[in-house]
Amino acid sequence: MALEERYSVATHAQVIGTGERPALAIHCMLGTSEMWAPTLAPLGDRIAATAFDLPGHGRSGDWDADDAAPGAYQTLATRIAASFIDRPVDLIGHSFGASVALRIAVGAPQAVRSLTLIEPVLFAAVKDGPEWTDLRPHQDHLEELLAEGQYEEAARRFMRDWGTGQSWESLPERHRARFVAQMPIVANVTPANFEDPGRITREGGFEGIEAPVMLIHGDASPPIVARVCEAIAARLPDVGTACVPGAGHMLPLTHAAQVSELIGINLERS
Repeated sequence: MALEERYSVATHAQVIGTGERPALAIHCMLGTSEMWAPTLAPLGDRIAATAFDLPGHGRSGDWDADDAAPGAYQTLATRIAASFIDRPVDLIGHSFGASVALRIAVGAPQAVRSLTLIEPVLFAAVKDGPEWTDLRPHQDHLEELLAEGQYEEAARRFMRDWGTGQSWESLPERHRARFVAQMPIVANVTPANFEDPGRITREGGFEGIEAPVMLIHGDASPPIVARVCEAIAARLPDVGTACVPGAGHMLPLTHAAQVSELIGINLERS
């Protein structure tokens, strides 16, 4: 697809697959739409999945973080994602993208045919629990680095905790530069994961999602992710959960075949 203006952001999108069912895939923070190809291509005879680059990612236009209210980026990403939906879709999100997908499903459950959430980072779902408490010091340090403009160290730590496990030094220089440049976006997004300014976790929200939901996490991910999945699952009327052995946070890249199979199972349920 050519770049299209969506909520004042030049947005790049591509379609993976030629199936009859429309799908929408939302990538993680610091990712791109390209990461979905290994996972979604095997489902291409069943779905036609639109995968777009979030603002400031991939080939989409930049996002101005100056003076943005906390959580503003999540709101913008949600509006852009929703603009691709004109009939019920199979909605798929990873990490930050899973939070956006869940926000859409809570706000407009009629727009969702099935919902697959991979490694959701909506930490507010387990606020003040032991995993949330354990993660807070790491988050506080990250926020301090971001507030001080120490973007390279912030990016290094972010990728250490939420990347594929590849060392910072071994990443291509162009990738390191891109991650450093995206830290102002992270500064706006990560506090929202803890405080939920979009009120995704509000009472009655999850409970109103009638579409079948699949929650997926890796057993090598930070412990809080499994707790988030459990907390969300406990409030959903139609839900399945899966833990992928040996997988960390970036399992759409590292364990694409397993994730593809699990998405396929959820498609069959709808």
